[in-house]
Formats: sequence, C-alpha cells, structure tokens
Amino acid sequence: MEKIGWIGTGVMGKSMCLHVLKKGYDVSVHNQTKEKTDDLCRQGAAWFDTPGDVAAQSDIIFTMVGEPADVEQVVLGGGGILERIRPGAVIVDMTTSEPSLAQRIYKEAKGKSVSSLDAPVSGGDVGAREGTLAIMVGGDDAVFKRVLPVFELMGKNIARMGGPGMGQHTKMSNQILIAGTMIGVVESLLYAQRAGLDQARVIDVIGKGAASSWAINQLGPRIVKGDFSPGFYIRHFVKDMGIALLEARRMKLSLPGLALVNQFYTAAMAEGLETSGTQALYKVLDRMNRP
Repeated sequence: MEKIGWIGTGVMGKSMCLHVLKKGYDVSVHNQTKEKTDDLCRQGAAWFDTPGDVAAQSDIIFTMVGEPADVEQVVLGGGGILERIRPGAVIVDMTTSEPSLAQRIYKEAKGKSVSSLDAPVSGGDVGAREGTLAIMVGGDDAVFKRVLPVFELMGKNIARMGGPGMGQHTKMSNQILIAGTMIGVVESLLYAQRAGLDQARVIDVIGKGAASSWAINQLGPRIVKGDFSPGFYIRHFVKDMGIALLEARRMKLSLPGLALVNQFYTAAMAEGLETSGTQALYKVLDRMNRP
C-alpha cells in the first residue's frame, strides 16, 4: 500500500482521512490545531509537526485546508510539502482553491519530479462522513489512475476533468449552481412560512418533484429545525464565490445571479455568521422580511 500523508483535519478532512485510515493505510497527519487530529491518532495515524515532515514519510500527500493562501503555505512555503517531498510522490490538493494556484503547484512539483492533482470535492459534511463525495480532478491521467483507489474510499462520483486546474474550474461550476440553489431554498421556505404552511411537509412534497435538490432535502430540514451548524462554513463559501467571480471576470463572463447571492452571503458575514453553515442564509432573508 502507498503511504498516505494528510494535512487538514477539519469538518470534512477528518472524516475523509478516517476512511483511508480504516482501510489499513499507513497515515501521517498534520493540522494547524493538533487536537483536531487526536481521534485519528487514537486510531493509528501518526502525528508530525510540519507539512514537510508529513511529506517526507509519504507517497501520496493529501491537503484539505481552508483558503488558497493556506494551500500555498502548506505546499510551497517554508516547512512545506515541496521542501521535503520525495521524487515520485504525489500531491493531491482537495481544497477548493484557485485554478491558477493548482497550475502553479503542478509546474513547481514537476520541477522536483513530483506529480500533483487538484481534486476539490462536493457533498459537505454528510458526504465526507458517508464516503459519498463527488471528486473533481485535474491533472495527468496516469497520476489520476494511481490515486483513484484512495479517492474511491472517499467518494462515489469521481471524474478526471482535464489537465491541471480543471478540477478547480469544475468546482467553480458546482459552487455557482449551489449559490443559485441556496437562494431558491431559502426563499421557498420563507414563502411557505408566510403562507402558513408546515415547512417540513412542504419539503417532503417538493423535495420529491421537479424542484428536488440536495440543498432542499439535506439543508432544508436543518433550517426548519433551526440547525445552522456548519456542514460547510459560510466564510469558505464566500471565498469560493469570490474565486468564481474572479475567474468569470478573467473570461469576460457576466454572472449576475452569483454576484447577487454573494452579496447576501457577505451580509451574513457582516452579521457574524461566518462560521455557520451555508443554510444560515435563511437568517439574513428572514430578518429582511420582518416588520
């Protein structure tokens, strides 16, 4: 078996790494907050002090961190992966990040006889726990095939979308669709409430018809219960929408729907909801509609 390195054990990364660990892989871990690796270490993972130390032990190194700046530091910075990685190893960044950064990592890794894939995911905390994530991959086909057995422990819908950066571009398409869907979910449930309907029953009906979506069926019930805990942080979603809008400007592409939803989520950040789940957009529009 390949020796696995894992950097980033947050809401999703911890569950994803656990699937790999339970399959019997030798796993080395690092996280900015060491305590977030305790459960993994109790189940056999080995802690290392820096991303570079993890890389020195590993054949395939996965990163699942927060921001593009975090990816850059973990992979390219001092004490980072590329300082200690062995020739022939693979870097797999599963963070939602910038396509241009994925291309830069690919080029710098090649200079050290190292391969890289950008492989962002969709499916939230539920998909991470259940091993049913969608995984969108950019990079060389031979490297994709090498890593595929590990991807299959984390996801069910796995596809190589093209060369370096194309996984990230696919994730931007995903996030654009999610943004439009989330505003629809929130407005639909607000309308149901104002009309005097039982929101849970509404979800049961429309969640099985043409309006069905993952968001209405998974996040809708959380909204009804007042559960705004994060499966995916609002601050990370705002980051993703910012990347998509930047890429769209570069392509001279107008995305007014995304720009509008981005403003509503920016308002959510201003209200202190940055670490709430994306379904907390409901709170913003609910307050807007109160007398």
